[in-house]
Amino acid sequence: MLAVALAVTAWGYFHLAAAPGTTARFDQSLAVPIVVTGLRPGYEANYDVRTASVVVEAPRNGPDLRADQFRAVLDVSDLVDPGDHSVHLTIASPDVPIKSISPGSVIVRLDRVEDRAVPIAFDYTGDRRGVVVESASIDPKFTSIRGVATELAKVASVRVEIPIPARPAQVDEMIRPAPADAHGETVPNVQVSPNLVRVRVRFVAAGAQSR
Repeated sequence: MLAVALAVTAWGYFHLAAAPGTTARFDQSLAVPIVVTGLRPGYEANYDVRTASVVVEAPRNGPDLRADQFRAVLDVSDLVDPGDHSVHLTIASPDVPIKSISPGSVIVRLDRVEDRAVPIAFDYTGDRRGVVVESASIDPKFTSIRGVATELAKVASVRVEIPIPARPAQVDEMIRPAPADAHGETVPNVQVSPNLVRVRVRFVAAGAQSR
């Protein structure tokens, strides 16, 4: 009986493995970068998961498959409302069977991107007892800020920081304006344009009269 079983097994191997159209395959795991498609103009999409784990059936005798032959896609073309959305992950790939995809969906935060014109304010820092500001000017006086609506809502002002000198002096410099919240803290992820403005300040001795 053992001889019969071995004979049947050998027959099956040689006939089925060598049968026309039968290809030996093995499972191959790939880390595929995740991309977003269908994003509407004026919106920004953010997501924490950046790669998908994809298992495919690859031909055993064929060339190795590469991650750059695949695309893990989050289609957000149907999304309009800002906020968190669970988006199904799909794989665009060569003609190979896909066995598994992980994760199956990804949380995507959708935000509106907005622009706003804001006047530039002076932020004097340091000891004010020795000198006073006689004159000050900024060119240009307004700046444009751009970012997602949730970040722009935090911006209370755009400021240029001017250190107060210990003695009378004149300042004529190109300074980078910074968006600040109500507590004076810089608001990140907000673009300011232009990124440099010309600042002219004349400091005179306290009590001195301008001429």
